Amino acid sequence: MRFTDRVIKSIKTTEKRFEVFEDGLKGFGLRVGTTGKKTWIVLYRQGDLKLRRLTLGEYPAMSLAQAHVAHSKALALIEQNIDPRDLEKAAAEVERRAPTVRILIDEFIERGLQAKGNRTWREYQRNLEKDVSPVWGKRKVKDIKKRDVVLLLEKVAERGAKNQTNQLFKIIRRMFNFAIERDLLEYSPCTGVKLPFPEVRNDRFLNDEEIRALWAALDRDDAPISEPMTRAMKLVLVTMQRPGEVIGAHSSEFDGEWWTIPAERSKNKKEHRVYLTPLARSLFQPEAARDYLFPNPRCGFSIKEPFPMETNALSKAARRLLAPVKHKSETKPQVLTIEKFTPHDLRRTGATHLAELGFSDEIIGAVLNHTRPGVTSIYNRYRYDKEKRQALEAWARKLDAILANKKRPDNVITFRK
Repeated sequence: MRFTDRVIKSIKTTEKRFEVFEDGLKGFGLRVGTTGKKTWIVLYRQGDLKLRRLTLGEYPAMSLAQAHVAHSKALALIEQNIDPRDLEKAAAEVERRAPTVRILIDEFIERGLQAKGNRTWREYQRNLEKDVSPVWGKRKVKDIKKRDVVLLLEKVAERGAKNQTNQLFKIIRRMFNFAIERDLLEYSPCTGVKLPFPEVRNDRFLNDEEIRALWAALDRDDAPISEPMTRAMKLVLVTMQRPGEVIGAHSSEFDGEWWTIPAERSKNKKEHRVYLTPLARSLFQPEAARDYLFPNPRCGFSIKEPFPMETNALSKAARRLLAPVKHKSETKPQVLTIEKFTPHDLRRTGATHLAELGFSDEIIGAVLNHTRPGVTSIYNRYRYDKEKRQALEAWARKLDAILANKKRPDNVITFRK
């Protein structure tokens, strides 16, 4: 019989399953079931072994032309003494073992972030668990396409969370780059996908009146944030250090008037020494702690190992300060009525005041632990401890004057650039 589409469609079913073969093609045939289902097959032998049957695919999903190609590939393997069924099983096993996105998330968090000392791994994990795992968790990593990334980001954007959408895209992009490094993918599905929303460069800083208002709100008994969070918020303003570095502070990092942020907790992966003014030391209270100075409230429940508050805890606290307070059936006005700000804006506020006091960009950068640009930074290993102390003491005097509503700090020392 010579197969054509017309011939195949004309084959009638019977009460029993049967097979028909095409003339001139070794072992190539069609199995016809009692329900009319038609499946391409190849019958073959290897050596003295018994007759074997290889299923190629179902007609018409696999066309006649495609079946001819599959038959030719199978014969080529048989001539090399390779059983095509073994390759089929191997391919099925590879598919079965292909990692899911759920597995990739766990590996990315553990090996791509935690093992490398990334301080924001919990924030990454929270975002992936919330928006990625429920949608892609059971799917194979290799099956995620560019279109899937676009649709997922659009779904998050529909909530009106522009910044969250951008952050999620950056996390997903980094995760798939990690998958490429681990040889789980050849190409990232994020390639060619643009940042969903334009990033707005933030230049917000608090003026003197806003600083007084914030400090007064933090001191109120009815402030809608915890006492440790109140101290942490003040410390970002007083020390000008990154919010994540402040809330991750450990008692082992303190030695008298100095706080040493280890390289593994620092954004630029360099150890950073921070001079502590009397106000900063009173807010940190390192002598009263044996572990983390701002432990996560969950540490006291089911988790044995202590760990610090979440990285975004201060951002949430700032939003609560600016939102109306809901108490049972009553809604009270917010305790702070200034323009929206973030904890990072407090760091920028301190840096701005240092510039007003006459400190150079180099000294301000040393206080903030910014990486110095250029080749000179490779050779200049000076830590600027003396200058950082002068700057933070000057800022403490200026902050004291602002809070006391004085026009000029007492005993102020102004530095000229």
